[in-house]
Amino acid sequence: MSLTIPIRRLDKTLSIPCYQTKGSSGLDLYASRECILGPGDFKIISTGIALEIPLGFEGQIRARSGLASKYGIGVLNSPGTIDSDYRGEIKVILFNLGRKNFR
Repeated sequence: MSLTIPIRRLDKTLSIPCYQTKGSSGLDLYASRECILGPGDFKIISTGIALEIPLGFEGQIRARSGLASKYGIGVLNSPGTIDSDYRGEIKVILFNLGRKNFR
């Protein structure tokens, strides 16, 4: 089954989510602006996009295993749920359990 989810860019200069490989099960999100996440910190990261998820479906925000294993970066409320009736900007709560700043 194919499903189309309309994406609204809140800033036209930003990248929209995309699959990184043919076998990817999820889309990669991008931060709307650069920030530094220090060791032990957590921050709400804006993506600059809004979605129109169809009724009966949900979106999920999950951590990337590469970021977790290499840098100690994770999603605080993983998986984060995006309800079908939410139309605001997608934001992600990231945390840094690593020993270095993460950009």
